[in-house]
Amino acid sequence: MKKQTLLTLYLVLVAGVLSAQVPVGYYNTAAGKGGRSLQIALFEIIDNHQSQSYSGLWNCFYTTDVRDDGFVWDIYSDIPGGTPPYLYTFGNDQCGNYSSEGDCYNREHSMPKSWFNDASPMYTDLFHIYPTDGAVNGRRSNFPYGEVNNSSWTSRNGSKLGSCSTPGYSGTVFEPIDEYKGDLARTYLYMCTRYFDEKLDYENGSYMLEGSQFKPWALALLLSWHEADPVSQKEIDRNKAIYNIQRNRNPFIDYPELAGKIFGADSVNVFTPNGVKAYEEKCFTVAPNPAKEILVIRSDNEYVDHVLIVDMLGREMFSEQIETQGDFSIDLSAFSPGLYFIQISNKKGKETHKIVKI
Repeated sequence: MKKQTLLTLYLVLVAGVLSAQVPVGYYNTAAGKGGRSLQIALFEIIDNHQSQSYSGLWNCFYTTDVRDDGFVWDIYSDIPGGTPPYLYTFGNDQCGNYSSEGDCYNREHSMPKSWFNDASPMYTDLFHIYPTDGAVNGRRSNFPYGEVNNSSWTSRNGSKLGSCSTPGYSGTVFEPIDEYKGDLARTYLYMCTRYFDEKLDYENGSYMLEGSQFKPWALALLLSWHEADPVSQKEIDRNKAIYNIQRNRNPFIDYPELAGKIFGADSVNVFTPNGVKAYEEKCFTVAPNPAKEILVIRSDNEYVDHVLIVDMLGREMFSEQIETQGDFSIDLSAFSPGLYFIQISNKKGKETHKIVKI
């Protein structure tokens, strides 16, 4: 393939043309339900996910929280549409010790682990754990999320710490920037549904939670964030990446209207997943991802004509006419660690995946 064509492929890929998928029938048992019965049905669907080790989260971030330029996607430092004050490289910039903002990134429990007494599987559930700057994470501590009038401290991307201005609570809260409020609201909606049968309000979780459900002020705040900041492509991609690891999904990303059907005025109307547009399902999956030596491409009896792998600079690393049906493997042992893009082609078209070599 010509260099220009490879560069074009790279630019298209990093522009985010990567569709997510809702597995066929995944939400069928929640159909026809609303309100609390709908939440319970979703809990039963997303329960019993494949838990990861705490140390293993570092590798998971390579696919769950990677920017299009290959750096760590830190929601506490990112400036959408602008230039972040600093960028982190996976692995090299892991915390460790830190003394100030911009030193390193660590594993932020967006729902602080002290709230649920460090219990499992909440402790390693990727849906609420993000890579974030260590110093900002430390400042956030275990304070609830909220909105601030006068901040006592502000991060370099505009996240704030201060007294809560939201009616119903006046203690100290942490306010992320507007572009990530919806992300974190849907994270919390997931947590109170996935752990419907757990206690999440040990320690300071009691400020926002009663058992596993939200106090009125917190629910009103999160629903307003959910509406004001709609689902982004970042969330769609992250939802898919976590599904490939944990084998469960965040329903509030797949179907944002679920928030209203469970917690809001729309709870009188039942959920009909087949009547709502779902994201297109892909024919192929690639695993493991991240991969060390062997990458397996799995298909649902789809015929494969050609496989192409390019690196972050659009350079061809692998190109082969496969002409086979079923699963097959590719040897990555000669590849350097990093982010790659794999394009799988057949008569139906071309399908692209991000892969990480570690």
